[in-house]
Amino acid sequence: MAKKLVRAADLPDDESNKALEEQVANWKPTPEAKSQATTLRIIAMVAWVVAIGLEAFAIFWMLKQTPFTTTLLIWLCVVIVVIGGLSVTGSLLWKKANRLDPASKKDTVRFFVQNQLGAFIAVLAFLPLIVMVLTNKNMDGRQKAIAGGLAGVLAVVAMVVGINPNPPSKEAAAVDNSQVVQLTGKDEVFWTKSGEVYHLCEKASAVNLQSKDNQIYSGTVAQAVANGKTRLTKQVEQELKQCGITPPSVSASSAPASPQPSATPS
Repeated sequence: MAKKLVRAADLPDDESNKALEEQVANWKPTPEAKSQATTLRIIAMVAWVVAIGLEAFAIFWMLKQTPFTTTLLIWLCVVIVVIGGLSVTGSLLWKKANRLDPASKKDTVRFFVQNQLGAFIAVLAFLPLIVMVLTNKNMDGRQKAIAGGLAGVLAVVAMVVGINPNPPSKEAAAVDNSQVVQLTGKDEVFWTKSGEVYHLCEKASAVNLQSKDNQIYSGTVAQAVANGKTRLTKQVEQELKQCGITPPSVSASSAPASPQPSATPS
């Protein structure tokens, strides 16, 4: 007896959710990606710790000096710029680590904190300093305006860089992985060094554009993610035609119907 074909869309919600949970549980970054993500997070943490340490130095030593001279103001501005640079650098490295080794949306608190940590660090690295500058009794109005204004601008920049409006997740990676396998029959994608997404085949027009090293790379979805590619291209329909791929669902629906046995007269 022939088996009935059941599409994922026809599954009950609980079974569909169960299938997604299984995909997410089975999806893992490559060991290389995991190792690189760990290294990037350590470097980001060091950058943030140094930034907060400089903030403490500025608050508890520089702002305590009296009289507060122009030379001190210049050095305070230098420290503020360095804090901003370290905060932004840490956020960029942290974001890259999250792409390599994403969190699961199922763990809501961890997912939010892990992906928006850069913005929290920016607030922590600048807000106390701005408050202490504006309320400092050793500085005059002009000095407060210069130091406070510079810190305020860099705080906004660091917060904007730290925020991730579209954070990566294990769920998204698992769904992309599943989609690639369903469309092509195998876990293999293609990308270029300068591209941000991965593609269905080496014939896709996007991977044949001029690139930095003029090479096309191939590997699993996990390997593409490990190389900094964030997701599957949105030009799936176009690439299916360019690659000459007929998805299983289309192939099945376009196949000629099997002849039905003629009814036997009663």
